[in-house]
Amino acid sequence: METAPQDQDTGQSHRTPGIREEIAAERRELAALFADLTPEQWNAPSLCGGWRAREVAAHMSTGFRHSTARTLLELARSGGNVHRMADRIARRDAATMTDRELAAAMAEHADHPWRPPVGGPIAALAHDAVHGLDITVALGLPARLPVARATALLAGVSPFSLRFFGARLDGVRLEAADADWSYGDGPLVVAGRAEHLLLVAYGRRVPEGLLSGPGAGRYVRGG
Repeated sequence: METAPQDQDTGQSHRTPGIREEIAAERRELAALFADLTPEQWNAPSLCGGWRAREVAAHMSTGFRHSTARTLLELARSGGNVHRMADRIARRDAATMTDRELAAAMAEHADHPWRPPVGGPIAALAHDAVHGLDITVALGLPARLPVARATALLAGVSPFSLRFFGARLDGVRLEAADADWSYGDGPLVVAGRAEHLLLVAYGRRVPEGLLSGPGAGRYVRGG
């Protein structure tokens, strides 16, 4: 459920302004999309196991709405287990926040400097983008993540990130159909849009029909 950084912070400060702009754009785009969701869509399952769209959205804005002190208190209440804390807070906030508040939390904090505890600003962009896809792809909405943004995140895929997210690519080669990007040297090709391969790289299984190739079945929900 967590979407922490895909790579270590490089410390390359000259890249930060561009990433900050992409983060703000991603949050505003998602806020606009969330504002148009129906009650049925808000309560539909996401790609995050056990979470509906509204739990995912609540989780996405937790870092904006909770201070560091409050987060540490919540972590202590969860026995020091980050995943347990995230799940408990997401379910609680999803139950108390209105649909409008869930959408507004993204727009109102578009320029918030929050980022996951490990990694730099690129990790914050990954957090927003992947969780946004957890919602939109599960709902069957049209592709929305700009290809350049998706490939910027795919550029950070590494053995470290794959292990962190539990994505197994042994024997597989990922190939983007809409960008000049690939990863892996296995004999089993998995092809698809960059945004769908990003989900695979983050340990998700996607709906049927979004991937192709002899290795695609491994990453399909229910497959």
